[in-house]
Amino acid sequence: MSMTTPPGWYADPGVPGGERWWDGSGWTAHTRSVGAAAVPQPYQQGYQQPHQPPYQQAPQQPPPAGRSRSMVLGAVAAGLMLVAAIVAGVTLLGDDGTKTVPRSAPTTGEPAPGPTGGSDDETPTAEPTADPTVLVDQLNGITLPIPDDWEKSDSIVDRAVTMTTVADYECPGQKSRYCRYGRVMSSTATQTDAATPEALAKEDIQDASDALYDEDSIGNAYYGGVTSHTVVKSGAVTVAGRTGYLVRWKVKTGSGPGGYVQSLAFPSTIGAESLIVVRFAFDADPKGPPLSGMDTITKGIRAIGDTTGGVGSSIGPS
Repeated sequence: MSMTTPPGWYADPGVPGGERWWDGSGWTAHTRSVGAAAVPQPYQQGYQQPHQPPYQQAPQQPPPAGRSRSMVLGAVAAGLMLVAAIVAGVTLLGDDGTKTVPRSAPTTGEPAPGPTGGSDDETPTAEPTADPTVLVDQLNGITLPIPDDWEKSDSIVDRAVTMTTVADYECPGQKSRYCRYGRVMSSTATQTDAATPEALAKEDIQDASDALYDEDSIGNAYYGGVTSHTVVKSGAVTVAGRTGYLVRWKVKTGSGPGGYVQSLAFPSTIGAESLIVVRFAFDADPKGPPLSGMDTITKGIRAIGDTTGGVGSSIGPS
């Protein structure tokens, strides 16, 4: 024989500490707190004064199909109020009566730190600020000193890292463009059969002259093209502890005062010791950098990690 739970006040399955009226077939919207004074039970058809059934007959869990819409809304509202209280960082009182703030509530106007994705030891740190006095060629493992009144360039020419004078002027061959008084670029020597720094420097100087003072890769002749050149210096030189070689030309151009171009070649300090070539271009204009700056930069080239000097040399435009 099946047993039907009679109507009465039972523990509210949706609100701890409360009671809800069971009408014999389902939960109703009538609720009260546990221990509240006796109040008349809701009128239900067939029961004028239902009595409280023995506790052993009361359902321990709510009947699956009897939960009313009001009961569900009440549970959801209670849950939302709890979440809102946690997010807002409700002020709590400690054992000593002082106010404490939950850890979930930030104590400053700055956002709380997010997850780091690992242990405390793996917390990433900000990259150090790049040294404005050093041009770093990571590929070739060297640094070059950036002189006063020079700056690193964002321009990448033939995969080279580049620095230029800060000052510029209207190009003598194309007034609508602007040229720099000095340029230096470092790159790995490619597409060459040169086996020694001397062979590479002597081979590269013509290409350097063409690229820096004659025409660029799309035919722009910012200096009116190179009309002639004179060798002003060549010979072995020590670069970053390695024996290198340099060739320097003075070039005349179709427009403007011309300039000096230099190819410096030396073995890399890392890897398979491939050859590095550094190209220099200093305008012969009185506002251009002094020619001695080429030697100063050459002497200041270092292997990455070598901090024995060579930075911040004063060879800016005169």
